[in-house]
Amino acid sequence: MRHKTKTPTEGEIVKAVCEGRREGQTEMVCRYADRVFAMIVRQVGNEMDARELTQDTFLRAFSHIGSYDARKASLSTWLCRIGYHLTLDFQKRRRRQMMFLAETEELLDDVSDEMLETGLSTGKEENIRRLERLIDDLTDDERMLVTLYYYDDLPLAEIAYIMGIEAKPLAKRLYRIRKKLYKKLKEDAREI
Repeated sequence: MRHKTKTPTEGEIVKAVCEGRREGQTEMVCRYADRVFAMIVRQVGNEMDARELTQDTFLRAFSHIGSYDARKASLSTWLCRIGYHLTLDFQKRRRRQMMFLAETEELLDDVSDEMLETGLSTGKEENIRRLERLIDDLTDDERMLVTLYYYDDLPLAEIAYIMGIEAKPLAKRLYRIRKKLYKKLKEDAREI
């Protein structure tokens, strides 16, 4: 008769890592590395850099496991927070020339929620490609916010924890970013 091995809980994984047991580290990497890597690779666009940052995330997590608080976030969210900060540091060090979309709040006020939703959710292939290019032109933290919310489908509360920002201002920021993208998409469509 075969014995099924019990899948360790997050608490058991954390305890094993705290005790320096290799199986805890292995389980943590096996369980969460794909999620952390997916988040990072969308930000840096280079698999080799993303793999290195993912590895750095886990090394940092292993050495700071004592600071993990299960009451504040799940283990995967905590790991994403570490990866987020390492990715931002990496991008600051290797900043390339980027086009920053101008903050023109007064010009964005005339955009209704319905126009915004319709304009950004259109399924036209050319609009999707243009929107992806515009997202690439966002600042690092804006791109991370859009990625976590739309690509990773995380709730704002988790994103707020990962990014170290309160949820309410984060929601406003996401709304402003969407308006910027909408406005730029409309400008690009007029130029074509």
